[in-house]
Amino acid sequence: MSSTSIYGKGLDDLVNVNSLFTIAVFIGLAYATPGQRSLDDREECNAGASISRRLVIYEVVAFSFFLLSSLLAKTLKMYIAIFMVESKRKIFRIIRVVMLTLAVLGSAIGCVFFLLSMIHVVEIRLGRLSCGSPATWIAAGTVMTVVSVALIFYVPTVVYILYLAWRQT
Repeated sequence: MSSTSIYGKGLDDLVNVNSLFTIAVFIGLAYATPGQRSLDDREECNAGASISRRLVIYEVVAFSFFLLSSLLAKTLKMYIAIFMVESKRKIFRIIRVVMLTLAVLGSAIGCVFFLLSMIHVVEIRLGRLSCGSPATWIAAGTVMTVVSVALIFYVPTVVYILYLAWRQT
């Protein structure tokens, strides 16, 4: 398998994952309506307008980073198809690695903001974390643990790949 096809496959996978996250972002925005009551019976456990505002902010920021990552990945795929074969000039290799680095960073940062938004969705639906509801803590703890474990594997692997890419320039 050629390096061009490996790059292409990796970039396609990055775009596909970003697309799934983008869909989830828009679903999360549906929970940002004012006056929503949580499933907790206590009035003080309902998430206020500030949590709904932060949810919208985190969702928009996550979407922005996923979009940045996807657009750079698609652009990089076209760039590789055009310039990988034609030119071995150093500037083209540097541009390629910078675009790859930004695409990966965009996806990872988008995941962090998506995690923060999911915690706010949990608070809106199940009650504020400060109320100590077991359901809220289980849901928030699960999403934090799963995303953190995924990022613990994703980030070092990508850093190593970026290191190899930079070393080739």
